[in-house]
Amino acid sequence: MPKVLISDKMSASAMEVFKNRGVDVDVITGLSKDELIKIIPDYDGLAIRSSTTADADIINAATNLKVIGRAGIGTDNIDKTAATARGIVVMNTPFGNAVTTAEHAIAMLFSAARQIPAASARTQNGEWPKSDFKGVELFNKTLGIIGCGNIGALVAERALGLKMKVIAFDPYLTPERAVKLGVEKVELEQLFRRADAITLHTPLVDGTRGIVSREMLAITKKGVIIVNCARGGLVDEEALKDALDAGHVRAAALDVFVTEPAKEHALFGTPNFIATPHLGASTLEAQENVAVQIAEQMADYLLSGAVSNALNTPSISADEAPRLKPFVDLAQKLGTMMGQLLSDPIMSAEFAYKGEVTKLNTKPMTAAALSGILRETMPDVNAVSAPGLAAERGIEVKESYVDTAERADSLIRITVQTKERVFAIVGTIYRGEPRIVRLFGVPMDAAFSDKMLYVRNSDKPGFVGALGKLLGDNDINIATFSMGRMEQGGEAVCLVSVDGEVSKEVKAAIKSIPQVLIVNSVTL
Repeated sequence: MPKVLISDKMSASAMEVFKNRGVDVDVITGLSKDELIKIIPDYDGLAIRSSTTADADIINAATNLKVIGRAGIGTDNIDKTAATARGIVVMNTPFGNAVTTAEHAIAMLFSAARQIPAASARTQNGEWPKSDFKGVELFNKTLGIIGCGNIGALVAERALGLKMKVIAFDPYLTPERAVKLGVEKVELEQLFRRADAITLHTPLVDGTRGIVSREMLAITKKGVIIVNCARGGLVDEEALKDALDAGHVRAAALDVFVTEPAKEHALFGTPNFIATPHLGASTLEAQENVAVQIAEQMADYLLSGAVSNALNTPSISADEAPRLKPFVDLAQKLGTMMGQLLSDPIMSAEFAYKGEVTKLNTKPMTAAALSGILRETMPDVNAVSAPGLAAERGIEVKESYVDTAERADSLIRITVQTKERVFAIVGTIYRGEPRIVRLFGVPMDAAFSDKMLYVRNSDKPGFVGALGKLLGDNDINIATFSMGRMEQGGEAVCLVSVDGEVSKEVKAAIKSIPQVLIVNSVTL
């Protein structure tokens, strides 16, 4: 039974989901780093929110960990590079608190436009400062959205309902998607120049750090409103204070800060500045949603291999997992065989999908095949870590697709380029079982088995008898025997499934058979 640790406070519903699905679960919060390192080897999964930092030290200590689940969107507190290198899936819940965060951004926008917190505080302090608070309408104003993913799109929908004009900067926003959302896609500088209010909904990465910079604030309209309910670090906080003090920025509302908890800050007390303590996802509904969703996602992965909302590996839905499994298994076997039969460094690998298999999600197949190829030299590689390890080693990975397949419903072809030669292996699924239909240019029909002998030989009489006698003399039983050849009298390939180990001495004896050119073992 897989075992999960919940190390941060979250809804008790998460624990119930794990238990009901048959996953053992412990809830231990408030652990120090050293305490977590000590116990993490006992767990297959780690469920966290924002309090736990899953850094490289913790990940490297997690010898059995298979998945880290973040109940929420931001994963800045997870070392995704270290997790990927260890083959650990990192997943989040991008939809569970999307509505809540979008609503908070709109609430902050209204509060900034009308200075509601300051007006409330002074009124409750015994004043009646009606003449001091002249707000601005949002109607017919232009809202600039930086980052138009799940949350940004929800903010756009709500802003359009307020009859605002919406412009958006997002490198991944397609023109078609922009039209569907009813927003105008613009470049970043254009957004800063045109917007009456700017709201941020992008992750914190190198390309977005300090995106609201002193230079960009300088080109905004006088009286612009800035809202950040995404991640601390997107806004140059010192530059924002200067712009507020100068009256260039009318108002700013931040829910997130570079350093949290932000108990002291230069912006605190600045006129027209509003702060909330990272409340974007803090509603009863959102906390329940993200807890349940991360538990369901992690349980699905640990029990069935289904992957949802993963940040470092292709997603596989619970519905498609049974259909994908035979092809993922085929791809991994083909890759493993390829990796064990090659001795030269690999320069590139192409994964070609033909026929009905092209209608499925092929990314998990490619990842599985790639892990099989690399496993001979990197035993700890898996489908999660394989793409990154291949990229580190300069191996070019390509995919191609053909709607029809020859003599089969579906075919997977792996073509590997070394410095000297190109090698290819082709497989299919026949009656639910993986089969090899072409190996290094030779057509054949062979099943996979745990232990196999690969022999390349000249197609001349006497070879089969000599090979069979030699294996028999060494008490090695033959389970299956498959052969193929390019042409009569040319080179042939023989795949022999055997029941026992084939020693170096036996392989050397096989190599001494006159017709034999190459002999290798394959272990799946």
